[in-house]
Amino acid sequence: MLALNLPPYSFKISNKEGKKYIFDVLRKKYVALTPEEWVRQHFTNYLLMHKGYPSGLLANEIQINLNGTKKRCDTVLYNRNLTAKMIVEYKAPDVVITQAVFDQITRYNMVLRVEYLIVTNGINHYCCRIDYATNSYVFLPEIPDYASL
Repeated sequence: MLALNLPPYSFKISNKEGKKYIFDVLRKKYVALTPEEWVRQHFTNYLLMHKGYPSGLLANEIQINLNGTKKRCDTVLYNRNLTAKMIVEYKAPDVVITQAVFDQITRYNMVLRVEYLIVTNGINHYCCRIDYATNSYVFLPEIPDYASL
C-alpha cells in the first residue's frame, strides 16, 4: 500500500482466501483492505494517538437516511451526550479531492448538522468548522486536537 501523509502505526493485516484484511480498532474486527480503508485506518489512528480523540466517541461506517436513501458516513465523532460533532470522509490516495467530495460530505451533514467536516485521501487533509449562527464556514490550518474542539 501507498505511503500516506500520516504518522505510521502498527497495523494488523490478515490474509483470508487470497484477500487482505486490516484490523479496525473502532469496529473491533478485520475489514477488507482497500485503498480507502488504508486511509481510514491510518487517519483513525492519527486521531486517536496523535490528536487525543477518545475511541469511545468515534464510530466507522455510520448509516444515515438522506432523503429516503441509506448512506454511510465514513467516520463520525460524537460528543459526550452522543450528538454528532464531526464527519470524516475518506477517499483512496489516488482520488483527487474535488468539489464533488465536499458536496458528498455536505449532503451527509444535512442530516447530522455537525460542527466539523474533514475530507482526506491520506495525502491531503481538509478540515472546516461550520458556524450555523452566521451560515458560514472556515477552513482550519490543521486538524484540531480533541481538547480544542
